[in-house]
Amino acid sequence: MNFNWKDFVGKNSFYVYSSLFFLAWITFFDSANLITQFKLWSKLQGYEDQIEYYDEELEKLREKERSILSDKDALETYGREKYLMKKEGETVFVIVDEDGELLEEVE
Repeated sequence: MNFNWKDFVGKNSFYVYSSLFFLAWITFFDSANLITQFKLWSKLQGYEDQIEYYDEELEKLREKERSILSDKDALETYGREKYLMKKEGETVFVIVDEDGELLEEVE
């Protein structure tokens, strides 16, 4: 029992050509063609990766916030380093470059 493509296409030519036309249409010509759908899917994957990255960064920042707010000494150190706060009677020297930006910023 051999399958003969010529006989199959000859008997079902309308269905074969209609199917080929339909496949060509949805692949290239339709407004929601397969090529556009693949590009959109790739873009979506990129956005999902970004969401995952920012969720991880947000969790790191929340952990840092918890650790700073729970310890008074850490809060004082953070205020001094980040916002250049000082105690009364204390002198703070800030070194900046030509653009007026801090030369060294402690994270």
